[in-house]
This record gives sequence, C-alpha cells and structure tokens, in this order.
Amino acid sequence: MLLVLPLRLLASDSSPQPAAPPSPANLEWWREARFGMFVHWGPVSLKGTEIGWSRGAEVPEAEYDRLFRHFNPTRFDGRAWARTAKAAGMKYLVLTSKHHDGFCLWDSQYTDYDVMNTPFGRDVIRELSAACRKEGIVFCTYHSICDWWHPDYPLGSPGGKSQKPAPNMDRYNAYLKGQLTELIRNYGPLGILWFDGEWESPWNPDRALDLYQHCRRLQDSIIINNRVGKGRQDMAGTTAGGAFAGDYDTPEQRVGKFQNDRPWESCITICQQWAWKPDDQLKSLRECLQTLVTCAGGDGNLLLNVGPMPDGRIEPRQVERLREMGRWLKRYGKSLYATRGGPYKPGAWGASTRRGGRIYLHVFRWPDGGLRLPAIDRKITSARALTGGRVQLEQGGDRVLVSVSAGHRQPIDTVIELRLDGPAATIAPRQVGGTSSSTGKEASASNVFQNDTGYGAGMACDGDAATRWATDAGTRQAWIEVDLGKPETFSRVVVDEWQDGGKRIQSFELQYHDGDGWKTFCRGTTIGSEREYKFPGVTARRVRLNILDATEGPTLTEFSIFRE
Repeated sequence: MLLVLPLRLLASDSSPQPAAPPSPANLEWWREARFGMFVHWGPVSLKGTEIGWSRGAEVPEAEYDRLFRHFNPTRFDGRAWARTAKAAGMKYLVLTSKHHDGFCLWDSQYTDYDVMNTPFGRDVIRELSAACRKEGIVFCTYHSICDWWHPDYPLGSPGGKSQKPAPNMDRYNAYLKGQLTELIRNYGPLGILWFDGEWESPWNPDRALDLYQHCRRLQDSIIINNRVGKGRQDMAGTTAGGAFAGDYDTPEQRVGKFQNDRPWESCITICQQWAWKPDDQLKSLRECLQTLVTCAGGDGNLLLNVGPMPDGRIEPRQVERLREMGRWLKRYGKSLYATRGGPYKPGAWGASTRRGGRIYLHVFRWPDGGLRLPAIDRKITSARALTGGRVQLEQGGDRVLVSVSAGHRQPIDTVIELRLDGPAATIAPRQVGGTSSSTGKEASASNVFQNDTGYGAGMACDGDAATRWATDAGTRQAWIEVDLGKPETFSRVVVDEWQDGGKRIQSFELQYHDGDGWKTFCRGTTIGSEREYKFPGVTARRVRLNILDATEGPTLTEFSIFRE
C-alpha cells in the first residue's frame, strides 16, 4: 500500500492565529497505516538498563551522564533500520530524538549533550530520516517534555523525584521549543511528534496548548499525540480529566479499548524493556500478530518498539520476529491496512475489521460448534477463508454462525472475508458472545500490578481478552472478587489465564460469600486458557477466585460467571 502523506512546512511560526487541528486527510494516512516502529535508543544501551528511568537508579547519575563519551555505534545503518521496518510491514517509524535523560540524537545548536559529541560523531536523525524516505517509511520523532538532565528543568533523577538547585522553567520551555523548531525545520516534514513526560508538575495546560500550536505553525499537517498535555488515555480507554489531549490517544504496554470516535495507538515493546537489554524476553510471533490484529479490530494502531544494541544494530532475533510479521502481512495485510475496526468488537474469540462492502474476521479461538456472531443489518453474499479451507456459513434470525474445519483453523489467526450486499461502515459496533453475570460488574483484588488501574480487577471482568488483571512479580497468593450487585444463581465459571504467561496458577478455590464468610464450592489445580468449571447451582452476590499457589504473579484475561 502506498502512503500519500500530505505534509507541508510553513515558513514561519510567527502567525498570530491559533493553529488548527490536523485535517481528516492528514490523519487518514496514519490511520490507514495501522503499524509503525518505535525506537528507544541512546548511550544507555551500553549498560543494558532502561532509558531515562535507570539514571540515578540502577546507574549512578554521574556514570549515566558520562556514557555518551563511550557511545560509538559503528554498525548503525539507517538504511538497514528502515528496511527492517519495511520488511515488517510497518509504514512509519518513531525515533527517540530526546528521552527523559536529555541526550539528543541529532546535531543541536542548543546543547553539547548530543550525538555529535560522542566518538560516533554522526547525526543519527539526519541519516535515519533520509533512509526512511528512500524506503517509503514516514519518519517521525518522539520528544520528552521533561528533562532530568537539563539544569533549567525543575525535576531530576531518579524518575523526577529530586529537585534541581536553580531551575528556570521559562528558560527551559524556550529550549524545548527551540529544539523542536530544529527537528521540524531541519529534518521535516515529520509525520508525527510523539510527546512524553507531560505528567510532571512543571508542565501545565497553558504550556501544552502553546507547544502544540508552536509545532503546528511550523508544520500545519503534523500529527501530535495526547501526551503534549495531561490528557493521557487511561487504561479503560477514556481520556482522563478533560485536559487538552492533542490529536490521538496512546495506551501504553496494552491494547486500547474499542474506540472509533477518536484515533488511538498502543505503544508496546517487542521484548520487556524499551531500551536494549541483554537476554530480554522476546514476545512470541503469536502475541505480536494478535496484538496488531486486536489493535486494528479496536480501530487503533500498533507502535511496536525495538531497542537497538550499543553497536547500532537492531538485535537479530528482533529483526527475525519483525520479518515473520511482515511475511504474514504480505499474505493477509489487506485485512488490516486501510480498514476500520469492527463491526464486531475484539474479544477472546479474536477481532474484526471492515472496508467497503467487506468484513474481515480474525479468529484466534474457535468455540465449540463454530463462531456465533450477532446478526447484522446486511446480507452476507459470500464467505471465504483467506487462510485456507471452506467456510460454513449460516445467517438467520439473531445470529450469524461461521465455521471452518478443524484442519484449517490456524494456530494464530484464521482470516475470513465476508462480502456484504452494502457498506460495512454503517453497521453499529457490537459485542461477540454471551455476556456473563460478571461482565461490567464491580470487581476487586488483593493485589494489582504496580497499583496500575490498567491492570485492575475490572480488566478481567470486561468481556475483552485484550485487557487483563495482573499482579506484582513474585506474587504467590492472591484473590479476585466480583460483586454481582444482587444475588444470582450460577452454575458455570470460565477462567482464562493470560496466554503468554502460561499456567502460573497451581492451586485455587472458587468461593461465594454467604453473609458470614467465604464458602468453597469448587477446587482445582492448574487453569490455563479458557478453562470452564461446571457445578450445581450456587446463589450468591459476591464470588471470588482464591489463588492458593502460583509460580509467578497470577494474570487473568477473563473471570466470567454465567447464570444458571
């Protein structure tokens, strides 16, 4: 697919008129692209610790700040990076021009703390932006608003927890705007400006709006993410606080909720850490592809991060994983690129996309008897499996039943094209599958990973397999409880452990509260993927899964309680 990028640089940023948001046409290329590469890189790769965050933590501040004197990535090849992105099926690339540690990957007139003062002495952004354009990849930059190194920025390392002795935020703001002017004028046009670091107290809504307008006056077609202001998308998929929030939302390290009224993009690492780490755990092809498909099915993009090594190469095993994704996309990419999410919302079963008079079903898990979908106000005129096999289709009443033979069900994604007698865009989004009594109900847990609401108990009771309840590393015992709101009679519970976490739970009991205490009505050992438990009817309002033993922090994608 050829991306036509309507970018135009303006001669001056002195216009007195407020800068308007990008036009729908400027956003369209990015929404059609669906898949981009994120790159976190800098001298910290010499240590193998996290970029920015390890300054003053795992790596003493003074040592961290001297790393640039030894940074000499002689095997850096911008063309190789761009070609890797292209081979992966990615359409744009976002590079960390400056992270929270203040180090700059371009030749900046505003500081000596940049790549030109390393032994390497080459302008990475100049070389990579040129290489991307030669390969047809849209070049974009990440830029941190906070700067724990710069003396004028009030907060410092570790993690913004220290105070600088003599900060000057107005002077730092001028520095920030000056560097962004350099990036846009000297290396643009840019597809996206991907801001970060907006959560700290020195940043405020007035500065956010001023910076947004400054950048858009320099390039009126640039796309700017929500982290320019304090309107970051929370993990439930809504923009919190009503604050100014740029042009699109950015859920981090998780797939966003279905959202087709405002653009969004999940940023997720291909390993565990953003910057390169030796022997970091690489995500499976299954997880990478299903994450991409689920993003598209939710009407969002995926920005998949790599952290290059200190010698300048993207790690070979990461390159191979990306190439595997690209080979899949060459065959089935038409079901993702230039589509919109829906009409069937993503779930444990898979996801769907649509374009013109077609719906593309991406089936990850096949229920017994085939996939039952809610009826739509269109007639399905034909169905074919792009991944092979014959599709059995029944359409009538309040359902659509789709199936393919067991031998043609793909382990990662069975792709089915449904042709309709009219446009798919007008079909209202709808949920797939029966709703359990626990869906949308109040949930609580004994432990939540880093107290992050994005991993809260409710994420396992939302009918969405793309979200999950998670616990802190090393957790061996935990519980998750659902309050059904009133006494319900139920005889079936389905528990779905996070598939890439394996069978962490080793022993558990299902319990209900009788007003005096918890009573156990079912016991088991390992759980795994979509494990169903049936039992004589139980009537209760409060139900919990009590995990007695786990090999590692328990993580559930769904905890579903079904009425009798």
